[in-house]
Amino acid sequence: MFFTRNFARFIWKDSKAHILKPFINLQVLAMKNKNDDKAKLLSQLSKEDYCYLTTTGRKSGLPREIEIWFGINGNSIYLLSGGGDASDWVKNLRANPKVTVRIAKHIFNGTARIVDEEKEEMMARHMLAGKYQGWKESKPLSDWGRTALVVGIEIR
Repeated sequence: MFFTRNFARFIWKDSKAHILKPFINLQVLAMKNKNDDKAKLLSQLSKEDYCYLTTTGRKSGLPREIEIWFGINGNSIYLLSGGGDASDWVKNLRANPKVTVRIAKHIFNGTARIVDEEKEEMMARHMLAGKYQGWKESKPLSDWGRTALVVGIEIR
């Protein structure tokens, strides 16, 4: 960024901590802009039909890629596993939650988790059912939309 950790220590040692404050504010702003840029890019990519999820094989340690439907909300990608916990990709991410997601020509690193908070789970179900099955608020969810395991991936 604009300064190194040693530079920051030097300023603190010289009792000129007030000089550091503008640099900290710039660093926070740069991080916010980076996250905003990532969210903007993800939003643009949300119209793509598929993403490609790469997990690490829990037994082999080799990369395993699948093509899968997805939805995006902010800096998170959501997937539904129709096979639930029995899906190999779910077993893999439970063993090692570090994943990569490719959408079009963009590759993102992320951390996967099983979504268990009810509000977030329903948001993801409705988002994916709406995107791929034309679900609307007044309609019931399909079996897939109701029963699939919801996986969230926080993009880093």
